[in-house]
Amino acid sequence: MQHTKRAVATGVVLLSAIALGGCSTGGTTDTGTDAAACAPSEGDVTLEFTSWIPGIEDIVAVWNEENPDIQVEVQTGPNGNSGTYKSFFSQLEAGNAPDLGQIEYDALSSFRVQDGLENLAACEDVVAAEADFIPWTWGQVTLGTSDGVFGVPQDSGPMALFYRSDLFEQNGIEVPTTWEEFKEAAVKVREAGGYITNFSTGDINQFAGFVWQANGDWFTNDGDAWTVDLTGDASTQVADYWQELLDEDLVATYPAWTEEWNNAYNSGAVWAWNSAVWGANSISSGAPDTAGKWSVAPAPQWEAGGQSSGNWGGSSIAVFKGTDHLYEASKFALWLNTSEEALTALNTSANIYPATLEGLTLPTLQEGVEFYGGQKIYDVFAEAAEQVNPDFVWGPTMTQTYADVSDGFQKAVTGQGTLLEALESAQESTISTLKAQSIPVAE
Repeated sequence: MQHTKRAVATGVVLLSAIALGGCSTGGTTDTGTDAAACAPSEGDVTLEFTSWIPGIEDIVAVWNEENPDIQVEVQTGPNGNSGTYKSFFSQLEAGNAPDLGQIEYDALSSFRVQDGLENLAACEDVVAAEADFIPWTWGQVTLGTSDGVFGVPQDSGPMALFYRSDLFEQNGIEVPTTWEEFKEAAVKVREAGGYITNFSTGDINQFAGFVWQANGDWFTNDGDAWTVDLTGDASTQVADYWQELLDEDLVATYPAWTEEWNNAYNSGAVWAWNSAVWGANSISSGAPDTAGKWSVAPAPQWEAGGQSSGNWGGSSIAVFKGTDHLYEASKFALWLNTSEEALTALNTSANIYPATLEGLTLPTLQEGVEFYGGQKIYDVFAEAAEQVNPDFVWGPTMTQTYADVSDGFQKAVTGQGTLLEALESAQESTISTLKAQSIPVAE
């Protein structure tokens, strides 16, 4: 049985062509890659795979049963920004990274800059699968290159509003359709003894989703250099809005993904959550006593009648540099994210919203969800998915950017500065980081 790894040196990539997602060199296929790199291995193969999806072990077991010659050993951990990404980078540096790992779209570029990902464009089956996916999700894994595919899209995270319909109804509070109405409802919820929602200082992906909905951009690239703009008009609008809610004690600030956070929702201390489609599982697992009391509504809009949604999260399955089994790893990644069997299991166990076009028509997505009072919640997210701006760009050092924004946000909620000041500081540090890594920055 083959189960070895090549040692990989993963020092910071200094070539601007790589940092900008430029072309790879010297290949033999139309994508500029070496097709021989994606040849089947001899003999049986065991792959290592790390993920944080609830129930992933059961789904992998289905693959293992059907593929005795390509077995997958799965390891689970916390979500990426809560520790798994840090582990990945350490493992890459040590030369013992798993063959495959779950990486959110916004973090892919960070791994690409570190030259930590295999280019799946060497695998014909992966290239041929492009037409199977929602176009903007495929753009997320190609990182703007014409000859690179650095992951297989798994899901997307269109955002909507989860809310305690029973509490809103009992207190005569209308479900907000605009952000202005959201603040008005927040005041009423506070008067009733609760908080309308929780503002996360640790998971900055949520805030980025709010900026995305407001048609803002944090990063742009003209092919020569990166422009960093964490304080543009949309970002400032979003920051000022949530700063007002914080200043007036209208939102909670429990640390996300903690027992304290779960208890706040399970006890009814917090009544709503502006989240992505996968949040359906977070609520049902974290607040089990509230089953049947939740509903989902479209995200509040900045203008009445608006039709815009942000995206929070969405992951890919990437293959790490150092694998000896690119062919087998890509085969498993495609099965996991395209087969009806796997997609149904992913949705059932973790409310994963597929990135494939056919996945959007899964029977499980057409059904009412018992925890949400039988509501067909995926109808709301299907509409939201069509309202996500496909041109939003992630920068090449998002893990650092998120960490710096998070540091500033945590200070802001304790009165040490503001959210906007946190963004200003993170912008400066992001530019400094890019320059330190010889990644061109527009002046």
